[in-house]
Amino acid sequence: MTDEADNSRIEQDRQLILDAKQRGTGAKLLAYTKLSGPGWLQSAITLGGGSLAGGLYLGILSGYHLMWLQPLAMIMGVIMLSAIGYVALSTKERPFTAINTHINPVLGWGWAIATLMANLVWCMPQYALGTAALQQNLAPELFTNDDSGKILAVAMMFILSGIVIWFYDSGGWGIKLFEGILKILVGIVVICFFGVVIKMSVSTNDLDWARILAGYIPNFSLFNNPSPEFAGVLSEAGQYADYWKNLIVGNQQKVMITAAATAVGINMTFLLPYSMRAKGWDKDFRGLAMFDLSTGLFVPFVLATSCVVIAAASQFHAKPAAGLLGEKDEQGQVVKADPGLLGQYHKLLDSRIQAEVSPGEWKELSSDQQALEQKRDAIPLPERKLAAMLVNRDAFQLASALKPLAGATVSQLVFGIGVLSMAVSTIIILMLINGFVFCEMLGVEPKGMYHRIGCFMPAITGSVGSFFWKGDAKAWLAVPTSMFGMVLLPIAYLTFFFMMNSKQILGERIPTGGKRLAWNIAMGVATLLATFGSLFSIKSSSFAGYGFTALGIFIGLAIVVHFVRQPAPVEQPPAAE
Repeated sequence: MTDEADNSRIEQDRQLILDAKQRGTGAKLLAYTKLSGPGWLQSAITLGGGSLAGGLYLGILSGYHLMWLQPLAMIMGVIMLSAIGYVALSTKERPFTAINTHINPVLGWGWAIATLMANLVWCMPQYALGTAALQQNLAPELFTNDDSGKILAVAMMFILSGIVIWFYDSGGWGIKLFEGILKILVGIVVICFFGVVIKMSVSTNDLDWARILAGYIPNFSLFNNPSPEFAGVLSEAGQYADYWKNLIVGNQQKVMITAAATAVGINMTFLLPYSMRAKGWDKDFRGLAMFDLSTGLFVPFVLATSCVVIAAASQFHAKPAAGLLGEKDEQGQVVKADPGLLGQYHKLLDSRIQAEVSPGEWKELSSDQQALEQKRDAIPLPERKLAAMLVNRDAFQLASALKPLAGATVSQLVFGIGVLSMAVSTIIILMLINGFVFCEMLGVEPKGMYHRIGCFMPAITGSVGSFFWKGDAKAWLAVPTSMFGMVLLPIAYLTFFFMMNSKQILGERIPTGGKRLAWNIAMGVATLLATFGSLFSIKSSSFAGYGFTALGIFIGLAIVVHFVRQPAPVEQPPAAE
């Protein structure tokens, strides 16, 4: 897979690690920092539209109470990525081939097909989010809020991501340049959101750091209960209190699944082993791989997502959106509501009215705009306040809300750059992953024409699909797409669990004793949590019956294949000394 120059580079990197280990921990960490790469690729995909949407809506719906969720999901993901990294660096076989040959081809093909599907779907919210950042935050004069502005924004992101992908296919120097670009993009994301929170901290005393830090303590009761800050207004909602409570909890559950699904998605599990193989890593690089995931993936993710939750919670949690309740400003003028938020507000009120009247009465009401508006106005104020609290704000509304605290430059320009960097870096990595998947499914080396065809598949579906999203909040598109991704995640986690316990694949390098027990407990917990998220996502969808049927067929097929075939032997590399 590598030419003579690449082999020389790999051996130099190997010697750097071995020499550093002899000089002590400090030298080893410096060497690891210099050679890190795949972990930053993981950051580039996980810090995308899904993570932004997860953090944004966690803050809106739950305040600081779910600060723990995204870090916990990332810890589970790092455990599973470490497992697949351990397997990939301990055997000469490509993971897809190893799974099909020694575990179960149903799991192998399920992993590949699910990853490809996730790439094609997940690219849509990235283009929608990047377009919104250009149109609303960064250059509204150039990227106008119409079809021509949207086409220009999508075309720019498509061309930019295509150029960067071309670098990767150029070999060793291209990979280094590619990783350098993505490290810069990830750094921009973290600095932008971290800078916003720092600016808020020095500009106002509204940030309650004691409550923020307490939010990192897991509280699983919030999966079935609304945030305590809603308690007061819910108690005033009368006979419809349960209606609003169920609405809040339902949205909260979807966002929790979204936040967990976007911490480590199934496509990330495909990226890691192949990006390591592309760099020529093997068993001598396993320690580097663990360090790389911890520093290049976990730290940037936790910093960036925590800052988004903090910013959103401080501005929006349990607070009615401005202008929806007819309030007046300091000059006595009625505050003008955002048109998009006003439309959502009316939809929430209309849904509440439908819960009160018969289908016939609703049909009559919906055809008479004046009567419908009177019915909306007749809803008690506490319920209208709840509706105004629950509208889906976008990154644009968050940036605007931060303007009095952080200033116009920080709130619009810096925030917009962070959001755009998130979107572009994720598009690039989704393209790269799909190139790997496409080539593996065809049985060819991941380079050249076939790799590039695979790379551009999600760019095409994402750019075209983003035009069909008509929702008022572009970030909300990441919620249904992320729940789709969560449905597929257990396929990967279960596969890695079997691989880590496969004597045929790992041979003498299979963990033993206490290490094996620790690996299995950690992977078992991660797999169970992913399975719960998957089943909940299916149950919550409009196609639950079809989803559970497809799941049953997949499991049945995997069981049948397991018993009718015999795993082939694997040629093991020499055992580690």
